[in-house]
Amino acid sequence: MSPLLLMVLFVALSFLAFTFLGRIHFQEKKVNPPAGRDLFKRLSIEKPEKVMQAPDFTLEDPSGKRLGLKDLKGKVVFLSFWATWCVPCREEMPLMEKLQREFREQVLEIVAVNFREDKKTVRQFFAELGLSFTSLADENGKVGEEYGAWSLPLTYLIDRNGDFIGKAIGDRRWDSEDARAFFRDLLRQKN
Repeated sequence: MSPLLLMVLFVALSFLAFTFLGRIHFQEKKVNPPAGRDLFKRLSIEKPEKVMQAPDFTLEDPSGKRLGLKDLKGKVVFLSFWATWCVPCREEMPLMEKLQREFREQVLEIVAVNFREDKKTVRQFFAELGLSFTSLADENGKVGEEYGAWSLPLTYLIDRNGDFIGKAIGDRRWDSEDARAFFRDLLRQKN
């Protein structure tokens, strides 16, 4: 090999070695994200792209008392669409009861809108599971259709002003530490 070729090869290898070692030793350290959690993401709760008011409605509870969404202004509303025949709904409802009991005093209002079943069926279901939160009967399904309840359970989170905060399609572990932290943070906000 000619001395010139050896010299070029040496310079090229030195350059590559310096570049490689330089990257290892002088590379900027990656900063880890802060310890805070994006609980929306961890709980698979979709955030709305823009501020949007939740459509108002008025329905009856199993005893015949009428309640409208506007009546809940000033509270954070956990609005769930469900049915007694929906297995994930049946599994999720006791977890919602735990949330109700833990956060009731902090203005969290859980409202379960039953999709297309009669009040007697809803009343029996609530008695069977020992549920105490508000249930409303959407016997003709109009409210569910307006909210896009094509699959159940479907949950909307609504702030104190009546604006959507998030949407969860399908059941969640509402008694998990992430869910409880999510609601603690949400209820601390003043809007």
